Amino acid sequence: MKSLRFVLFVVLISLSTAAFAQSDSQKSDAQKSFDKLKTLAGSWEGHVTTVPQQADMEGKLMQVSLRSTSMGNALMHEMTGTGRPEDPITMLYLDGDRLLLTHYCDAGNRPRMAGKMSPDGKTVEFDFLDVAGSTEYGHMHHAVFTVIDANHHIEDWTYMMPGDKPVHAHYDLQRTK
Repeated sequence: MKSLRFVLFVVLISLSTAAFAQSDSQKSDAQKSFDKLKTLAGSWEGHVTTVPQQADMEGKLMQVSLRSTSMGNALMHEMTGTGRPEDPITMLYLDGDRLLLTHYCDAGNRPRMAGKMSPDGKTVEFDFLDVAGSTEYGHMHHAVFTVIDANHHIEDWTYMMPGDKPVHAHYDLQRTK
């Protein structure tokens, strides 16, 4: 009887392991991208460079906090530092088979973007979908997250000024915890 229980136990463990492995390989590209971004959870710090140069941002030390929330269903990104941007919050989440980003901008609007991972799995790029609220002062239009390693990532954000004039901000971030 004990040997039958043992065999049954081994069979059940094998089946559950196979089912887990199968479900992992069947993840959507959006889920894989979201899982990659969730590895960035933690505190980060780095300097910003801008093109064209923006005096209120150029060279400033910025802090970024990424936190998994809502039982792992959302990733909250918060940026702080001196000057601009002034504490924007960005939420990243899955919507069916899409990875979406909603940026709660200090310009008073909420652009949404859809993300896709690069073939090498190191970069997630977000393209503009739409914006809620006024675009009188411009809006965030594009974002790219590049994972260098567990303690280093790069964020590139493109802000579209009135008249469709882009400002690119490049953040080279190191993990602080």
